[in-house]
Amino acid sequence: MRTPSANKPHIVTEGLAFGESPRWHDGRLWVCNWGTGEIIAVNAHGGSEVMLTVSAVLPYSIDWLPDGRLLVVSGREGLLLRQDADGSLVTHADLRGLSKSPWNEIVVDGRGNIYVNGGGPAPAAGQHFGPGTIVLVTPDGAIRQVADTIAFANGMALTPDNETLIIAESHASRLTAFDVAADGSLSNRRIWAELDGYPDGICFDADGAVWYADVPNKHCVRVREGGDVLQTVTADRGCFACMLGGANRKTLFITAAEWRGFEHMTSDARTGEVLGVEAPAPGVGWPG
Repeated sequence: MRTPSANKPHIVTEGLAFGESPRWHDGRLWVCNWGTGEIIAVNAHGGSEVMLTVSAVLPYSIDWLPDGRLLVVSGREGLLLRQDADGSLVTHADLRGLSKSPWNEIVVDGRGNIYVNGGGPAPAAGQHFGPGTIVLVTPDGAIRQVADTIAFANGMALTPDNETLIIAESHASRLTAFDVAADGSLSNRRIWAELDGYPDGICFDADGAVWYADVPNKHCVRVREGGDVLQTVTADRGCFACMLGGANRKTLFITAAEWRGFEHMTSDARTGEVLGVEAPAPGVGWPG
């Protein structure tokens, strides 16, 4: 059966190094512009503003605490940073003792539990990442590992009821689900969807489907639990992450860029774009 295609996406903004960790926040799309240290916010007309510059070049990712304070994962430094009211960045959690590899992505649930992934054991020779892990930082500051042996930990999303966490396992071509307990612990690990591709960033919609970005296949795909493909949005370059936002959260924003391999992630090329296309169902859950 032929996979249905969505409308062709339009360019919202361009000239980025390459965008990652897109988040819809306070009426704008926030994006980590990897390779520059910038965190930018893009409005509906494509105008962008640098909101913060961090010392991390890559990887780094963002989300917000329920009280509105910004969190930044400084991946190679192994630190979870928090921006306080005066604009200063302070260490919210020190993750250095939990990994020999860089940290990657973050999501905060509706109760203030923080999940950070990536990391894991030291990578094997010729590899850039070891088997991934997920750590939990609770509102009281406690830190503990809640999952391991993730096949390249990438995008994460939580259902609106805070009861299910989905993670993209890029090197296993699947989305994996966990039940979330009241204390934030993860259990009942299971395959949510086997995929014909390599999932990177993900987000939930109100129909219970997940959108995932795919770098080598240059598209974003909407799937339901079990793996049935509902819709595909194609691009002319790698799709790194996606987020539902805009009016009524029915615009699918895609961060896309030409992929030249890990060795060239900090080049001077500025092929990064934010694309936008109308989605069939609004975004829900976390990241919000």
